Amino acid sequence: MPHQAAPFALTRASLSIGLALAALAAQAQEASVLAPVTVTAERRAENAKDVPMSISTLGGEKLDVLNSSGEDIRMLSGRVPSLNIESSFGRAFPRFYIRGYGNTDFHLNASQPVSLIYDDVVQENPILKGFPAFDLERIEVLAGPQGTLFGRNTPAGVVKFDSVKPQLKKNEGYGSISYGSFGTTNVEGAWNASASPDFAARVSIQSQHRDDWVDNNYRPSQTDKLEGYDDNAIRLQALYQPSSSFSALGNVHMRDLKGTARLFRANIIKKGSNDLVDGFDEKSVTIDGKNEQTLSNFGSSLRLRWAFDTVALNSITGFEHLYTYSRGDVDGGYLNADGTSGPGTIFFPSETSDALNGHRQYSQEFRLESLGGGPLKWQSGVYLFRESYLIDSISYAAISHVYDSSVQTRQTNNAWAVFGSANYQFTPQLNVRGGLRYTHDEKYLATTTADTNIDRTAGTTADTSDSKVSWDLSGTYALTPDLNLYARVATGFRASSLQNASAFGPQSKAGPETNTSYEAGVKADLWNKRARAAFSVFHYDVKDQQLSAVGGDQNKTQLVTAKKAQGQGVEFNFDAYLTDTLLLGLNGSYNMTKIKDGDLVVAGCAQCTMNDPAGALPGTFHIDGNPLPQAPKWIGNVTLRYGMPTASGGEYFVYTDWAYRSKINFFLYESTEFTGKSLLTGGLRLGYQWANGKYEAAVFARNITNEIQVVGGIDFNNLTGFINEPRTFGAQFKANF
Repeated sequence: MPHQAAPFALTRASLSIGLALAALAAQAQEASVLAPVTVTAERRAENAKDVPMSISTLGGEKLDVLNSSGEDIRMLSGRVPSLNIESSFGRAFPRFYIRGYGNTDFHLNASQPVSLIYDDVVQENPILKGFPAFDLERIEVLAGPQGTLFGRNTPAGVVKFDSVKPQLKKNEGYGSISYGSFGTTNVEGAWNASASPDFAARVSIQSQHRDDWVDNNYRPSQTDKLEGYDDNAIRLQALYQPSSSFSALGNVHMRDLKGTARLFRANIIKKGSNDLVDGFDEKSVTIDGKNEQTLSNFGSSLRLRWAFDTVALNSITGFEHLYTYSRGDVDGGYLNADGTSGPGTIFFPSETSDALNGHRQYSQEFRLESLGGGPLKWQSGVYLFRESYLIDSISYAAISHVYDSSVQTRQTNNAWAVFGSANYQFTPQLNVRGGLRYTHDEKYLATTTADTNIDRTAGTTADTSDSKVSWDLSGTYALTPDLNLYARVATGFRASSLQNASAFGPQSKAGPETNTSYEAGVKADLWNKRARAAFSVFHYDVKDQQLSAVGGDQNKTQLVTAKKAQGQGVEFNFDAYLTDTLLLGLNGSYNMTKIKDGDLVVAGCAQCTMNDPAGALPGTFHIDGNPLPQAPKWIGNVTLRYGMPTASGGEYFVYTDWAYRSKINFFLYESTEFTGKSLLTGGLRLGYQWANGKYEAAVFARNITNEIQVVGGIDFNNLTGFINEPRTFGAQFKANF
C-alpha cells in the first residue's frame, strides 16, 4: 500500500542527505570536533552512543535560542524527532506526545503516557509538567516504553530535565535579558557560590512578561485586552559533599503565573475546509465571558548518595504542591439577551473555570547500584508515590456571567514499585541489558455537587487497583569504536484513569493500558568526531489504550478504550561541523499511527464535515483505522550556525532554526475542519560574542514568516479553535561572570 512505503522513502531520503553531507564534511579537514553527549537515560552517566535506545537531547545554545522570546515549554515541540506538545490551557497543562502516543484529556486529573522527570522527581499532574525550562544542563527525550527505571506512567516515553547543579570551589554565574514584540521580556540568570571546599549553592531564576496584545471587540477598552502574562520561577539548590563517599543535594523550586488562559475563538474555521475564515485577525476576539489564569507551584527534593566499596545507595525524596485556577469563555464568542450572537452562530453559551486545591504529591525512591569494574553492572530499588487533591469545576450563567453551579472532585492515588536492572559486557563489542519492574497502583475518586444537571447514571465514586510487571531487554554491538548497532524490546504500563461525573457526561473509567515496543538502530561518531548520527526504526502495539472522546454534537466528554493502537516509523539525528565555523543540526521522524478497534464509535461534531463511516446510533462514527490525535506523520528540524571570528578574539554569528510538522487530527474522529494544517516555523538570530565568549549581544526573530494556523479545536457545537504564537522580534544581551 502507498502509505506503507513512506518509512522507506524517508530512509532513502535520509541516506541521500547523509551521503551529501559526508561529501561536504570530508572537505573540512580541520573542522571542529563535537563534544560527546553524556546522558543519564539509564540512571548512570553514559555516552549517548552507548545507550541502546532512541535518545534526543537539547541544551546549550539551542535551548537559549528557544527561551529568548519568552515562550513556555511548548517551544520544545518538534525540536527533536517524534515529539509534539500542545495545550488547551495556554502556558499551563502541556500535553506531550512521543511517536504519536499521548493523551488529549483536558481534565485536571488526566493521566498521560509521557512522563516528565524534573531533577529525578516525577511531575505527575499535567499542570506540574509546565514548570519552565531554564538553567538546564540538558533535556533528554527518551522514547518509550521506559517502564523499568522510571517511576510513573512511561509507556510512551520520558522527557527528562536536568538542572545545572551546584559546583564546589566555584563562584560564577550568568545573566540574560531580552526584550521584544508585545512588550515581551525574558530575564534569566544563575549564580553558583562555594562557601567552603565541601559546600556549594546555586540560585537560578527566570522571569517572563508579555503585554496584553489581543483586543476584545465585545468590550473595547484597555482593561479588556488579553494574551499577556507574568510568569516567574526560581530554583535554589545546595550541595554538601564532605567526601567522595557521601553527598547531599537539596532543591527548592517555585513558580508563580498570572495571565490569560487559552484564548478560544468561535467559528474561525471556514466551513468545508480547514482554512481560517476570510479577514481573520489574530489581534482581536469578541467574547462576553472572562478569561484569566493563575498558578502557584512549590516543590522540594533531597537527593542523598552513599558510596561504599562495591555499591552505592541513592535516596530521592520529592514533594510537590500546586494550586491553579483557570477561567475561560469556552464558546469563544457572545450571546446577548436579545438572541444576537457572534462571531457566527453561538448555539449556547459556556463559561467555566477549574481550580486545583489542596494538591500534595510525595515520592520516595531508594536505589542501590553497583560500583567498580567488571563486566556486570546492576541497579535495584523501591519506589513509593502518593498524590491527593480537590478539583473545583464551576459554571457561570449566561448573560450575567455569575456563579451558577459547581462540582467538587476529590482524588487520591497511591502506588509503589520494586525494580531491578542489569547490564553485562559479554565481549568488548557486545553489551546486553535487561530489567524488570513490578508496579501496584490504586486510585479513588469521589464527586459531590448540588447541581441537578449532573449526570449520575454511572455513579459519583469510583476506585481502581492495578498491578503489572514491565520489562525490557536490549543489546549493543560495537562494529567499530565509533559505530554501534543496537536492538531493544520493552513493555510499558499506565494505570487506570477516572473521569468525574459532570454536566458534560457521566462518570467514566478506562482500565490499564500496556505497550510493547520493538526498536533497532545505529549510532555513530563520524569523520574523526566532526559529526555524529543516529538512526532507528520502531514498531509498537498498545493494548486497551485510554482515549478521550471530547465534545460531539451532544457536547459530552468521556474516557473510552481502544482494543489496540499501533505505531511504527523511523527517526534520525545528525550533527556535523561542515566547516570549522559552520555547524549543522538535522533531525526528523516519520510516525504512522492507527487505532484498531472495529467496534469503537464516538460522537461526531455538530457543524463540521465528518469523514468517518457512521455508527448505528445517530451522530456516532467509527474511528477504526484513524491516526491517533495530535500525531503528525512527519516532524523535521534543522539548525544552522555560522561563526565569523574577528582578529580581536570576538565572533559574529548567524543562527537559524526551522521546525516542521505535518497535518494532525485534533480529535479521535476525522473531519475536514478539525484537521490541523501542516506547520512550518522558523527563527533567525544575528549576534556578536566578545571577551572569549563572556558577553553576547543578539537580535532575533521567531516565527519569521508569521505563519498563523489553527493548532487545536474546541468541539463545542461550532467551529471554535485556537492558534499558534505570532511573529516576534527582539534583542538579547547575555553576560557570564
